[in-house]
Amino acid sequence: MPEPTAPRSFWAVARQPRVVGLLVLFLLAAAVCARLGVWQLDRAQQRAELAAQQEAAELEAAGPEGVGVLLPPQSSFPGELVGRQAWVEGEYDPEGQLLVENRALDGRVGYLILTPLHVTDDGTQGASWAGLSGAPVLPVVRGWVETPEESAALDPPDGVVRLTGYLQASEAAGQGGSAPGLTDAISTGALVNEWGGPMYSGYLVLLSSDPEQPSAAEGGPAQLPRPTIEGGTGLNLQNLFYALQWWVFGGFAVLLWIRLVRDEAAGGKRRTRGDGGGIAGLPDPAEIDPPGSTSTS
Repeated sequence: MPEPTAPRSFWAVARQPRVVGLLVLFLLAAAVCARLGVWQLDRAQQRAELAAQQEAAELEAAGPEGVGVLLPPQSSFPGELVGRQAWVEGEYDPEGQLLVENRALDGRVGYLILTPLHVTDDGTQGASWAGLSGAPVLPVVRGWVETPEESAALDPPDGVVRLTGYLQASEAAGQGGSAPGLTDAISTGALVNEWGGPMYSGYLVLLSSDPEQPSAAEGGPAQLPRPTIEGGTGLNLQNLFYALQWWVFGGFAVLLWIRLVRDEAAGGKRRTRGDGGGIAGLPDPAEIDPPGSTSTS
């Protein structure tokens, strides 16, 4: 009969080199999880700060600024310009007009009217495109309609128009529309191939037009709300949730090490009861005859 093993305390097991090595490994994993959690929290805070900067810039501005002053053609779109008011002058090209399908407004799904505007003045008196191949094209979302058969809403004003609206960043390229004249994304990268360039890297969500286009009450397009940065109102909850997830994973790594030490200490106590270190409810491996042996009992 094997000699009983003396019971070991939690701290006696925890001081073993192998267990200390596991502790270091788990602490490193916990540190990585904690750092990822902090990074996600920083991301949430940055989104909130960016939204605050956007609102502050809008309040400080004396009024709408020229599109070219804020966003020269073919320059990258900075996030703080989302929702910023701007003005521009030019002529619509009704032949290039597209409907952006599957867009919701007030719980209803319909279409955005996307019309190219050949710019004549963007606030820079032509300086913003002086080194380019010609006057730029600006995508303009003139409003929302529920069905593409609303003819009054589809016709843009003739001649030179002066527009005021909200800037919005280009979307990622989509798969294309389900029929000619339709598209599933407002992607300047895709539109420049269809409308020509140069082009701005964002688009304008129409607020007002001179001369005016038909209003929604007159059968024209419904006006869209001011664009906002996605998740940018207050602390971003999605990033905060991810941060909490990483911290929970880090805590779990430490708890797993504690559980392993406790189980090993408990295993030592079981061996003092003559269990031979086996798993409770199963026979002691030392008492099992090896294959091919014959019992002498």
